[in-house]
Amino acid sequence: MESKTCDMACEILQKTRDGDNLAPRHLKLVENAVNGFLNDKGMAAFTDLHSDCMKGYKKPWFHDVEHLTIDHPGYVYWKGIRVEHYAPSSAYTDESKKSAQELGRRCLILEGRGEEISLRSVIWDWPD
Repeated sequence: MESKTCDMACEILQKTRDGDNLAPRHLKLVENAVNGFLNDKGMAAFTDLHSDCMKGYKKPWFHDVEHLTIDHPGYVYWKGIRVEHYAPSSAYTDESKKSAQELGRRCLILEGRGEEISLRSVIWDWPD
């Protein structure tokens, strides 16, 4: 591993609470960079991530559903409120994307009604 890559990885981790604030795929990118597993395209993505972190990293939306984010253990949040959990190994499948889109739709409906958004209201008490 190059010293520059290691320095960049350390800076990314420092800016993101030791990676806790990184999206899981971004933390994996940092891991692969440190271990020397990236090709040119991967290194370009790593460099872009470093640049984003230096400017103020913003976690990407989970499956491009606005206001949904996911953490490393697989908990999904709507505007910081935990609303679902996915097994990390299956969080990025086509099926989970459809599920995340439905989850976002439900959260928007509840928010529009002024109702509480929670795991219970979005999943357990949702009328089918």
